[in-house]
Amino acid sequence: METCPCGSELDFEACCLPLLKGERQAVTAEQLMRSRYSAYVRGEVGYLFTSLHPDHRADFDEKATRAWAENADWHKLEILGTSGGGPEDTEGTVEFAASYTEKGIRRDHHEVSAFRKQAGTWYFVSGEAVPAKQVIRTAPKTGRNDPCPCGSGRKFKKCCEQQGGAFLPASSLTAALRKQG
Repeated sequence: METCPCGSELDFEACCLPLLKGERQAVTAEQLMRSRYSAYVRGEVGYLFTSLHPDHRADFDEKATRAWAENADWHKLEILGTSGGGPEDTEGTVEFAASYTEKGIRRDHHEVSAFRKQAGTWYFVSGEAVPAKQVIRTAPKTGRNDPCPCGSGRKFKKCCEQQGGAFLPASSLTAALRKQG
């Protein structure tokens, strides 16, 4: 038994393989999203083309799609959320994150994809990458030459920065310095 690469934890032959072979159609937008991920993992570029909405096929770059599918080592698909896209719907979105390694660099692809059902068949319409969230500090960044925020009176670079940047309360640091002698 081979587990399906889409993350469903089902057997590949019972999950995405029948969709990739054209033996069965996706019932939901999420199911189509999962099967498209499996197509990338398996290098099934033909399926990626046929599951693309007919209005968008003129923009399909088979060569680039094949290169990405075949040169990436696909690790995991995680469905983060869905809106619409059920068996009775005609439109839906699926937010997902896919992790892969390409040219030795591990990458994460986070996207919200739009799907449309036409004549009873779900199609991928478009995808929009979700930008990484900016880290906003609640306090100013401590510079290397600034006083250590632990209250020891020493410079940050000679104190808590040497312990990975995590600072100890002054009382804990004082006790640790006394032990060092």
